[in-house]
Amino acid sequence: MGGGGEYEDVFARAKAYEGQAAAVGGLGKDLVNEPMIRHWCEAMGDTNPAYAGADATAPPTMLQAWTMGGLSGHAGRSEAYDELLGLLDDAGYTSVVATDCEQEYLRPLRPGDAITFDAVIESVSERKTTKLGTGYFVTTRMDVRVAGRPVGTHRFRILKYVPAGRRRSVPKAEGAYAVARTAGAVRAAEIPREIAGTAGISQPKRPRPVVNRDNAGFWEGVSRHRLLIQRCDGCRTLRFPWLPGCNACGCPDWDTVEAGGEGTVYSYVVMHHPPFPAFDPPYAVGLIELAEGVRMISNVVGVPHDRVRIGMPVRLEFEQVDEELELPVFRAVERSGG
Repeated sequence: MGGGGEYEDVFARAKAYEGQAAAVGGLGKDLVNEPMIRHWCEAMGDTNPAYAGADATAPPTMLQAWTMGGLSGHAGRSEAYDELLGLLDDAGYTSVVATDCEQEYLRPLRPGDAITFDAVIESVSERKTTKLGTGYFVTTRMDVRVAGRPVGTHRFRILKYVPAGRRRSVPKAEGAYAVARTAGAVRAAEIPREIAGTAGISQPKRPRPVVNRDNAGFWEGVSRHRLLIQRCDGCRTLRFPWLPGCNACGCPDWDTVEAGGEGTVYSYVVMHHPPFPAFDPPYAVGLIELAEGVRMISNVVGVPHDRVRIGMPVRLEFEQVDEELELPVFRAVERSGG
């Protein structure tokens, strides 16, 4: 990357897109419907009776789901938004990660509602340095409507960045890998770890989990090799992920129980794309149903990705990802006599 003058030029050009449309006249591909609501609730383990029956409403946090383009892409995305992303790509900020979202709900959505939406490029931040790398936060605001009336607002923020922590000099003894890496022709994730270590090539770190006041207790438990599940003081319902209040009865008070560590693969995906240097695809990410009845997302380890199956028994363990980060993962358990 260049010096301050180049940064000022990129920043000024990117800021000029603030206020321009990111999507115009967007139309939800499906009406709000009961099957999608049911699948969502099953995946999230949400048994709130408001989301089923004759007078069902959609979970408010599904707001974005009704606007998504699916595998066929974002047909309604504006030229201005594509230009902004292209500007940052051309300046070298080619990596992207979604960082957070904010939603405001104005009225419940019900089966049969037809969703329309518009979106605007709300802000482009100054250049920021994060643990992932250096880049710009781009925030869009989507206004969602039914029959022309506002029903909610969805702000979505991404970071367009250059990954951090890649040393350029490598020993000559590493031959073709050293030359290719110095030239930028080979990504760190494509170099065998044993060669990367001897060549002085630092592997990028895994993204850090977001720790806040609502989930700090969970991560404190992980640091002590304990997987803690919240339990409502009011109705005694177990819940995961951690929330500030019970989604079954609304009670804000809770304690915790420690998971025994047994579980099964409820669902899974195999990640091939997008490539990210801190990961080594393909790998399996599972929705794990714990013996206690709650579900959580984590990596499935101990078997090749193509041998992971729904219903496979797994057991909790804690994996030291790097010198700073340890994560709960689930190791496949071989069935006796199988």
